[in-house]
Amino acid sequence: MPTFHYTGRDRSGAKVTGTLEHTSADAAASDLLARQITPLTIDVLAERVQVDVMALAREKLRRKRVDLDELIIFCRQMFSLSKAGVPIIRAIGGLAESHRNLFFREVLQAVRADLESGQSMAVALYAHPKVFNSLFVSMVSVGENTGQLDQAFKQLSTYLELERETRKRIKQATRYPIFVMVAMGVALAVINLFVIPAFSKVFAQFHAQLPWATRVLIGTSDFFRDWWWLLGIGLAGGLYGFFRWIETEPGALRWDRIKLRLPIVGPIFERIALARFTRTFAMMYRAGVPLLQTLSINSASVGNRYIGQAILGMREGIERGEALTRTASASGLFTPLVLQMMAVGEETGALDDLFVEVADFYEQEVDYDLKQLADAIEPILIVAMGVMVLVLALGVFLPMWELASAARGGA
Repeated sequence: MPTFHYTGRDRSGAKVTGTLEHTSADAAASDLLARQITPLTIDVLAERVQVDVMALAREKLRRKRVDLDELIIFCRQMFSLSKAGVPIIRAIGGLAESHRNLFFREVLQAVRADLESGQSMAVALYAHPKVFNSLFVSMVSVGENTGQLDQAFKQLSTYLELERETRKRIKQATRYPIFVMVAMGVALAVINLFVIPAFSKVFAQFHAQLPWATRVLIGTSDFFRDWWWLLGIGLAGGLYGFFRWIETEPGALRWDRIKLRLPIVGPIFERIALARFTRTFAMMYRAGVPLLQTLSINSASVGNRYIGQAILGMREGIERGEALTRTASASGLFTPLVLQMMAVGEETGALDDLFVEVADFYEQEVDYDLKQLADAIEPILIVAMGVMVLVLALGVFLPMWELASAARGGA
């Protein structure tokens, strides 16, 4: 039952205020008149909301993102429903009600509400950039304008599946090196904090001159043991500063350029970005997206801002009236073989087909590079582990051998 706050005047004309509970404002006014109080204002008070701590915690911990697999399934379902002739609003509503991801369900419900208010599908999706990027929205817009929305969702599902496969191959190729490096880091920490201090106590009892390797190990161990908190603060501060730096536009551009110059993995990053660019270009060009708009969208979807700037440079060249192949050559991103394939596509009018071939070419190179990545990193890891074992052997066992020899000589 709602609570009402009232002001009024009693029989003597004095102002009175108070609260009372009733089913409605009219019932509250009747009650006041029965008490010989003339009501002036009657306002309903907001009901007290009991805070559910568990519900609040669940809301804070709830996943507020959409995985790539969920987007792929969404595109497949939209393709099937659109092809079957199901109205878009009904399709979106049905998917929203049946989705397990509560965040995605809320997004789809908001999209449905926007569609019911008369907005287009592309505009409704554009309101949720964290879920649907510019490429996604542009493809849906082209599908709406050409009456082929089902084909747009089919192409998007194919593109997202290729993206998922690329990420999976990268994870598989880097899993072993990362595991080895983490194991080496843990081993170094244990040795510096526990093993070497125990040995240093034994060496100190003999008051002997220790080899330089042993002194270096003991000094390093003492530094880690005494100043571990400072190292932790420095590491945390460095990581925080680094991530804040790459969130800025100049920092992100600089970091993406550095990634392309990294040994072993730099060329792989470049080929992945170029494969993504050529595949997306072919898909959008084939769907009828204007060339300048295609390049603008691709510059933001390749995953590397430095390469994205080069693609924007290509766009500016085309705006000046230059041919696509010439602007691609001036960007310095593509090999002569790829430029020849672009030139043939531009001359024959089959630019989308040739870009698909270029994308296949890059993806084959990426696949080969990822398969060879573990083989390329393994020798480096073996050498690093060998150096670590050598230093430990010289620092720990060499003085023990010298002390044992001295003890035998003295005997």
